Amino acid sequence: MSTTYFSDFKLFFAAIIVSVGMVVSISDSAAQPAPANEGNDHYQVLADMLADPASRDELITELRQLSDKKQTTTNDSTNKQDAQPKDKNQDSVSTEVAKKSQSVVESIVTTLTGSWTAMSELASGQSKKIVAFFGLLIQLGLVVAATVGAYIVLRVLARFLFKRADRLANADTNVHPLVVKATAIVLSVLTDVIVVAMAWLAGYGVALLFIGEVGKISVSQTLFLNIFIAVELFKVALRAIFSGREDSMRLLPMKAKTARYWNGFLAVIVSFVGYGVLFLAPLVGTNLSENLGDLFNLFIVLVTVAYALTIVIRQRHQVRESLAEVAKQSNFAATQVMLRVLSRSWHLFAMAYFVVMGVALLIKPDEALPELLMATLQTVLAVFIGMGIIALLEMTVGKGIRVPAVISYRLSTFETRLNNFLPTLNKVLKVLVTIMVISAIFDAWGAVDLPTWLASPAGTQILSTVISVLFILTVSMFLWMVLASWIEHRLNPEEGKGEPSAREKTLLTIFRNATAITIIVMTTMIVLSEIGINIGPLIAGAGVLGLAVGFGAQKLVQDVITGVFIQMENAINAGDIVTVSGLTGVAEKLTIRSLGLRDLSGTYHVVPFSAVDTVSNYMREFAYHVGEYGVAYRENTDEVIIKLREAFAELLADDEQRANILEDELEVHGVTALADSSVNIRVRIKTLPGSQWSVGRAYNRLVKQYLDAAGIEIPFPHLTLYFGEDKNGEAPAMPMRMINEVEVVNDAQKTDEKEANQKALKQSKKAESNPSKKGDFDDGE
Repeated sequence: MSTTYFSDFKLFFAAIIVSVGMVVSISDSAAQPAPANEGNDHYQVLADMLADPASRDELITELRQLSDKKQTTTNDSTNKQDAQPKDKNQDSVSTEVAKKSQSVVESIVTTLTGSWTAMSELASGQSKKIVAFFGLLIQLGLVVAATVGAYIVLRVLARFLFKRADRLANADTNVHPLVVKATAIVLSVLTDVIVVAMAWLAGYGVALLFIGEVGKISVSQTLFLNIFIAVELFKVALRAIFSGREDSMRLLPMKAKTARYWNGFLAVIVSFVGYGVLFLAPLVGTNLSENLGDLFNLFIVLVTVAYALTIVIRQRHQVRESLAEVAKQSNFAATQVMLRVLSRSWHLFAMAYFVVMGVALLIKPDEALPELLMATLQTVLAVFIGMGIIALLEMTVGKGIRVPAVISYRLSTFETRLNNFLPTLNKVLKVLVTIMVISAIFDAWGAVDLPTWLASPAGTQILSTVISVLFILTVSMFLWMVLASWIEHRLNPEEGKGEPSAREKTLLTIFRNATAITIIVMTTMIVLSEIGINIGPLIAGAGVLGLAVGFGAQKLVQDVITGVFIQMENAINAGDIVTVSGLTGVAEKLTIRSLGLRDLSGTYHVVPFSAVDTVSNYMREFAYHVGEYGVAYRENTDEVIIKLREAFAELLADDEQRANILEDELEVHGVTALADSSVNIRVRIKTLPGSQWSVGRAYNRLVKQYLDAAGIEIPFPHLTLYFGEDKNGEAPAMPMRMINEVEVVNDAQKTDEKEANQKALKQSKKAESNPSKKGDFDDGE
């Protein structure tokens, strides 16, 4: 490579000299003579090169080769430009794979050929680099021994801190276990990082102070120290993930034996790649032979890939069973599906990963390995960050959210509703986290360019839409939870201001339903607008539909409007006893359109509000039992009133009835009518609304008892004849019994007919007994 660059540079320099010489010649022939000392160097150099036959022939040959190469390059560029669209369309994946495979084979063959030549030179003693290389190895070995020794000693001393972190993870505290575990893991990782850093400083100090010149360090020693800290920090991450010794600090759900196995396997792979490919191969290539370095790199890569593939194939069934078991324990459907798919195909991904890593290390280890490590690191970070977020969500949902006491007092059911909503929100967030983790993994391996897509207009619009929709749905749900909790708080008789009124119950129930419909409609419209759907036609269509419904359902509109005004005027509430449309009963259900009424016989009536012209409500503030009692004309009305008051006094003595009576005095209206057969006296008792009937029944019973005991007659439908005598007259009333004349006449006729029949029967019998007189009888007749 360097020889080619040097030849091109020499040809380019010669061409510059020739061009300068030609320009100077033309200038000298066209202008006045220049001083003799100017331009002599150029001419002298060109003359010397042309005077020597060998140099002249070499210059001519190289100029021709340079011309041919430029022409070939120009033609190739033109052909590539012409064929580029066609190649892009026609190249397939198999073609690319074939090209990569050809590159790998060519690289291996070139490495083996060059390595054989390099080893032959070393074996024949033609190269003296081996002596210097051994001297370098001695100094490097001292640095390695100092670094590794310091690392081992520091690891032993740090065992106390590791055990302390393990005890912290196992401690029984009031803090959530995940928080304690995370703190212990952070403490352990920091201790491990400090151990690696101090070992690196120890190696660096030995290299600067005790090996070679003081204050100077060789390139090979610096390379080892840099590789050491990179590899060991990677191993620190592996130990933090698997934690083969401390079960309480293990991030992955696996047994200690399994964790130690996979930790050791990955540590070997990292050591092979780090110390072998990144350190030993460049060291051999730089100090002995580049071909030997490539051979050493090939050997390490093949051994590493073979070892990795062997372990993956051997453990594929065990890992499959472990992933299937973890999938069964997961309570998230998406995680279960992903783990089941991964359990069946994990070994294919692992084998493809190690093969790609081997190919990259063979073709371009300097360029491919950093990209491969960064992709791997991004994948691991994405997975563990996603797992951490999901674990945090699980911790929040499992423990629930405690709202402040002030909010809990005002909205007693808000905390319950919020904690019931959290599982749904948790699932949505888990899905989003899973999508983000998968996107980050695809971005790490070049399947998608996530930053570019996010920066594009489409990516920005989709991301902003998702965030806006989630925010709108969350705010809507939060608003509904607040309103519903406030309504239930007002309706709960054990909280707030006590038992709410019937009107308040009805209005709050209707308000809750109306609020739910409003929130659903508004949220749907806003979400549709956010995702890019034009809601203008929907609103216009809804308006036209509403207008059509309004014309076609005038009765329905009348029901709704009348129902609104009835509720606003507090005419009817649920539980009231009312009379509407000629029906009397209990108002069991009120909607915005109709009234559900159950009458005394238990029949349920649905009365649309448009049919309600008058509402008679028996349940407002107070009620009266109005009793009108008729007595005979001969009774003393003052004595009757006294008995009515005595009956009311006994009614007040009953505690059950006393609780329903609002006034302790009987309201007597006096004689209200002199009817045909009675003198009517009216009284009134003020009661609680709805209790007037029970109080009236109890009072009527007592009135009957008191009037009967006093001998006061309560008239009933009968006719009494008086012959002008007063109550104390000498002639008492004569009772008469009315007999139906029609029935008497019929009875007489039946008797006459019976007697005639009996007489005729006797005569016939007599005639049969005396036949000689039959003719006379006949004649006579």
